[in-house]
Amino acid sequence: MSVAAAPHHQRARGRAALTFAAGPAGMGLRELDQSAPLRLLFPDPDPGEPSIAALVNVAGGLTGGDSAAFALTLLPGGRLTLTTPAAEKVYRSLGPQTEIAVRIDLAEGSVCEWLPQETILFNGARLRRTIDIALAPDARLLAAEMLVLGRAARGEVFTQGDVRDAWRLRRGGRLVWADTLRLDDPAESRVARFGLDGAGALATLLLAMPEAEAHRERVRDLAEGGASLVAPGLLLARWMGDASAVRAAVGTAIAELRHAAFGHPARLPRLWRT
Repeated sequence: MSVAAAPHHQRARGRAALTFAAGPAGMGLRELDQSAPLRLLFPDPDPGEPSIAALVNVAGGLTGGDSAAFALTLLPGGRLTLTTPAAEKVYRSLGPQTEIAVRIDLAEGSVCEWLPQETILFNGARLRRTIDIALAPDARLLAAEMLVLGRAARGEVFTQGDVRDAWRLRRGGRLVWADTLRLDDPAESRVARFGLDGAGALATLLLAMPEAEAHRERVRDLAEGGASLVAPGLLLARWMGDASAVRAAVGTAIAELRHAAFGHPARLPRLWRT
């Protein structure tokens, strides 16, 4: 008797690549490459804001076996805020991993804000994410990422699944910071005193710029002590706790730092507020 083959599930392979530059009439799009389910939109910026790009997943989320790759290049003097219109959702997996790869390249004199809204991990999700950043010596970056472990609004707890979340940051071709989060047993890690200690969400914020040290005390206050100058020109802050409290704290930090460091309006990007 023959045995039926396991079903083959259709998977998404999304990609978006964007090159942005300064021009005589302001910021300008140089190259754009995208494939479903990823799309890039360019809403008109509010007064005082730099150009804005919105990364959209038109599928509404990612599941096991899906992949999403995004590449952003700012040419010399480019200035851009990239955000998302909503949280990204990573659904329960039947076995395969969900893969997300981000690559950010900033040339001389460029200024970038990488400010996506939170990524929500449904119970049973399996996420592999890499964020690779390459900066010219005088490039400036404000980047924030937040993970929510389970659907907090429904009281769901992330007890099954696993996470690998790796960051690498290079300046002038030299690796200056590397960090990897690994959760193999989320049920145990969530309650472990030297793990998540009951936190339902965690967030990372980076401020990379030659004058980063001038903002050291401000960042420490915003993160209630959970911040440090991890390398010359690189400030790191972290938050853990309830999802709504972490989002509020990160939002406050973003608003204050983008104003203090880059001279942008002291508020969150519009898509965070609508």
